[in-house]
Amino acid sequence: MNVKNYVRFEFLSLAENISFARSCVGAFASQMDCTLDDIEEIKLVVSEAVSNSIIHAYDKEDTQRIEIMVSIMEMGILEIIVKDYGKGIEDIKQALKPAYSTDPGRMGLGFTFMKSFMDELEIISQPGEGTSVRLIRNFLARAEKAHA
Repeated sequence: MNVKNYVRFEFLSLAENISFARSCVGAFASQMDCTLDDIEEIKLVVSEAVSNSIIHAYDKEDTQRIEIMVSIMEMGILEIIVKDYGKGIEDIKQALKPAYSTDPGRMGLGFTFMKSFMDELEIISQPGEGTSVRLIRNFLARAEKAHA
């Protein structure tokens, strides 16, 4: 599938960069034929993915880096990849369970939100090396479903 446009950026694992990341990705995604609700859902999943990196991968250490790559593909597909170089996820299957969190003060719904608002969720993680969260939103397929 051909890439029509993309952006790649990185930032420090500071909590204040969560809103920066969501705003950047939301603005970039607005090039697509989508609604304000679509943009809000995309911003929410970016917030969750970046928060996971800050809280779980880096234990709130604010000197680490997080990368985001966003691609607009042919056929109305938006791909978002959020990558960190933190401690990784030991058990991805367990991490995907609703209400599971390594931080007892958290609700553990980040991946649940990501799965519900996106069409695909892929997690690649290596303990001690980091995690990549790949999120896909297929706007064309969603539009066809809505009109069927």
